[in-house]
Amino acid sequence: MRWIRAVGRGVLVAAVVLAGHAGAAAPPGGPSAGGRGPLTFVTAGDLTHYLRPLLDDWNRERPAEPVTLVELPDSADETRAQMLSELRSGGGRFDVLNIDVAWTSEFAAAGLIAPLARDRFALDAFLRPVVDTATFEGRLYAVPYVTNAGLLYYRADILGAAGEKPPRTWSELARQARTLAPRSGLDGYAGQFLPYEGLTVNLTEAIQSAGGTVLRDEGTRIAVDSDAARAGFAFLADGLREGWIPQEALRYKEEESRAAFVEGRLLFLRNWPYVYTDADGPGSKVAGRFGAVPLPGAHGPGTSVLGGSNLAVSARSRHPATAADFLAYLTSERVQRQVLTKGALPPVLASLYDDPGLVASHPYLTILRESVLSAVPRPKSPRYGQVSLAVQAVGQDVLALRESPEEAVRRLTRELGDISGGG
Repeated sequence: MRWIRAVGRGVLVAAVVLAGHAGAAAPPGGPSAGGRGPLTFVTAGDLTHYLRPLLDDWNRERPAEPVTLVELPDSADETRAQMLSELRSGGGRFDVLNIDVAWTSEFAAAGLIAPLARDRFALDAFLRPVVDTATFEGRLYAVPYVTNAGLLYYRADILGAAGEKPPRTWSELARQARTLAPRSGLDGYAGQFLPYEGLTVNLTEAIQSAGGTVLRDEGTRIAVDSDAARAGFAFLADGLREGWIPQEALRYKEEESRAAFVEGRLLFLRNWPYVYTDADGPGSKVAGRFGAVPLPGAHGPGTSVLGGSNLAVSARSRHPATAADFLAYLTSERVQRQVLTKGALPPVLASLYDDPGLVASHPYLTILRESVLSAVPRPKSPRYGQVSLAVQAVGQDVLALRESPEEAVRRLTRELGDISGGG
């Protein structure tokens, strides 16, 4: 998944930029006197180049507490692996980490990130659901930085010509994808169905949009054995069986699916808000001919997975006081505005979604706010990486029509039980 832009495009990069940064962070051994000093900020890569100017501003204002940027690979799995490897080694190179919202529980349960004082940050100013992604067992372990929610993109010209409105339910989406798309030489519907984090997101959204969930109670209770989970798997499997989801979509990640829509090959697409700007930009074959709405569900509006990223402080950082100041800086109104306007990433401050100027330049903000406010985080678990891999493996077999929804739910229940019972 494009995990920050989502998981988006503004924070992915192909190169690892680690050489020469080790000296910027103090060695391990506990906080320095006063907890103040230089920081190293580690994140997935910044393709829109919005971060360095923000850090330059900080460094000019605080020359005694400079921040050095470390950018990791474009793969969310690889980024997570490198962060975990460094933190588990006991090294002190990383001070502040920009982590996928789904990793907060895992990093907190392992003691790799430090709890934070709630009163240090203006949490009441954030969109309500995003704060939940930053907590574990009732404590704040991170500060929300970027949020995200899935949207349904649709060809407004084709629906309009047929006298149809955008779908609000799965049955409406399936009917339109099955009947209207072929008349225009299009494929019906796609999401992100390659086995990676994006598939976990799409499957979790399907289960949630039927009223179910995968795990409850901070990952301690398995809840996937439900009619809702069976319905969620069946919705996607039926689309592939009936052909309104193309087989090609089994190879789609965010970018492949975005390209299919922007090139005019899809009637419907589930993807993140960054697609809106691309679809309406130069070279797009659907510019001025598409729209976006919240995801449909089994019997009404659906429920998106809550994407985005959180800012956490390494438990080994020697400068936690400076780190807390840096987190407050990155979530300030001025910086959050630039996160949107320069980085093209959805901010966490609720007030920005009502700003007339921002809404005029980013028309999807109103829809996105609606989707974020009804969104639900991915399953919280200290073993989230294993949970996600299990969901992907089962989901891959369901979408390949090798396993029925009933069989998939039973298998996933067993595998989640093995994970939760593991050491």
